[in-house]
Amino acid sequence: MRILVMGGTRFIGVYLTKVLVEQGHEVVLFNRGNNPVPVEGVVQITGDRKDADRLKTKLAGESFDAIFDNNGRELSDTQPLVEIFQDKIEHFVYVSSAGVYLKSEQMPHREGDPVDPNSRHKGKHHTEDYLAKSSVPWTSIRPTYIYGAKNYNDLEAWFFDRLVRNRPILIPGEGLHITQFGHVEDLANAMAAVLGNSQAVGQIYNVSGDRYVTFKGLALACAEAVGKSAEEVQIVYYDPNKFNFGKRKAFPVRLQHFFADVNKAMTELNWQPEYDLVSGLKDSFENDYLVSGRDRAEIDFSVDEEILANA
Repeated sequence: MRILVMGGTRFIGVYLTKVLVEQGHEVVLFNRGNNPVPVEGVVQITGDRKDADRLKTKLAGESFDAIFDNNGRELSDTQPLVEIFQDKIEHFVYVSSAGVYLKSEQMPHREGDPVDPNSRHKGKHHTEDYLAKSSVPWTSIRPTYIYGAKNYNDLEAWFFDRLVRNRPILIPGEGLHITQFGHVEDLANAMAAVLGNSQAVGQIYNVSGDRYVTFKGLALACAEAVGKSAEEVQIVYYDPNKFNFGKRKAFPVRLQHFFADVNKAMTELNWQPEYDLVSGLKDSFENDYLVSGRDRAEIDFSVDEEILANA
């Protein structure tokens, strides 16, 4: 297949491009050209997808069998692509988010659950609705928290920053909220498994790790990944309602239960996560965190100090 990947040079797209090339596909990337291509020989078309007219000019003469839209956040990002290729491609794969789900007392989230019309990911759900009403053969992927080497969001690195410096891990509440991490390589493999699968057309799939973890368990898993025992980790619990952090982030994940059932993806896509949480965190720590030198970087712990002084 000749495949267009929107993005392709940062996080998800790097892993996806490698998987697709290994499978023998011809991959073309569309991005702003700020980073090198992840695989030698992959064609890169440069442009800003926010400029719909330029996007259409750049891509109108191209032909693809499938498109992976990794970085569309709003309907206005994705609609021009669909308008160009809706009757010309075999599959349009969209990366949405499990963040679209409405907060619920019954967990885990399943693909048919209600969505939150006011979530910060509502643009992704608007895009899913648009795809469902279009003539394009589409599939939507809803990850929870994505982690792994090259992660540009401070998720696992937030814990690593404190663990390597022997600082306490500050956890809001009592550490019993349940969340879910999925390794980016597992996500890329699930996305690639959509291709050629007629059963996946018109479907939404949650994709993440196949186990859930408490906030405390996440801290201890990160500790194990960096080579520390549970006894070496100091965890401090605090009441987040006593603080007003404004836009400053005191903890890297949302303060609620947040996890999704991935059984549908495992069954219909014949996909299985390869990374358990600790092995995935070790991969991230050894092949990204240490390699980048972040363990020696200067980190702002002012929010931590404020919590410790008033907890």
